[in-house]
Amino acid sequence: MIKNDRLLRAARKEAVDAVPVWYMRQAGRSQPEYRAIKEKYSLFDITHQPELAAYVTKLPVDNYGVDAAILYKDIMTPLPSIGVDVSIKSGIGPVISNPIQKLSDVENLGQINPESDLPYILDTIKLLTEEQLEVPLIGFSGAPFTLASYMIEGGPSKSYHKTKALMWTQPETWFALMDKLADMVIAYCRAQVKAGASALQIFDSWVGNLNREDYRKFIKPVMTKIFTALQAENVPLIMFGVGASHLVKEWNDLPIDVMGLDWRIKIDEARAQGVEKAVQGNLDPSLLLAPWEVLESKTKEILDMGMKEEGFIFNLGHGVFPEVNPDTLKKLTQFVHEYSSKM
Repeated sequence: MIKNDRLLRAARKEAVDAVPVWYMRQAGRSQPEYRAIKEKYSLFDITHQPELAAYVTKLPVDNYGVDAAILYKDIMTPLPSIGVDVSIKSGIGPVISNPIQKLSDVENLGQINPESDLPYILDTIKLLTEEQLEVPLIGFSGAPFTLASYMIEGGPSKSYHKTKALMWTQPETWFALMDKLADMVIAYCRAQVKAGASALQIFDSWVGNLNREDYRKFIKPVMTKIFTALQAENVPLIMFGVGASHLVKEWNDLPIDVMGLDWRIKIDEARAQGVEKAVQGNLDPSLLLAPWEVLESKTKEILDMGMKEEGFIFNLGHGVFPEVNPDTLKKLTQFVHEYSSKM
């Protein structure tokens, strides 16, 4: 059903008539329609109802005119399938009652079977791609480090002390956990593509807390394993992390199609470091609260850099937050399309 394939062409570094736009966390957050739904249903409630999850996923496409939808779900969604006791607490986030502390905890984790464990996710994808969307649907998963940080800390963390300590002091446990999560991510992402997803983004949101040496030793092998396996799905593969500008050279080695950048590094700077992938990003989300003249100026700067080469997707450097006016996102999307088409 895809009629607008700008995002897919940009990801393959092909020519486009205008720069494609989508926003991380575009589904929900600041939309009044979503807030009304959230008064009745939790995140998990919504994801377990394909019609409702599809509606939330499609809302930003209808409201903003973006060039892709990203499936409404959470990076925690697949973890219960392998035996992780996780719940989403209001004002806190994911809370895990059986944190990983030793090798036997990892060995007790099971394997995912997406078709039987997460049929509602796959049904949502099918509903969207077979009946509703005319733009690509992006499926996604959390990456092993980010998932492991929740599983080891027991919830959100600002320091990741426990995670790093386990990584350094129990390498056997660490690599066993990485392998377990890699297998889960691969199976989970393959199922999303089989159901109809046209692209995949791997969120390693918190991996920027590692230095290059630790990333190279403890993370890069598992990411190479994941992306190498997913290449067989023949869909664009997007890598994204926050505060990870020091890792762009490492990411450039990975078998990915698109590198997502946050606002801490300019696109020109990334390319000067040898980045050859298509690039996605990288407006600071806080600018969505700035006067339009400021937002427009910063957006032009990013577009001018991004359009120097084929293969650019406009996005935020992180996600939409609740205080953002939906009209701002609609106006911004229109501006990106109009400005880039003229250029």
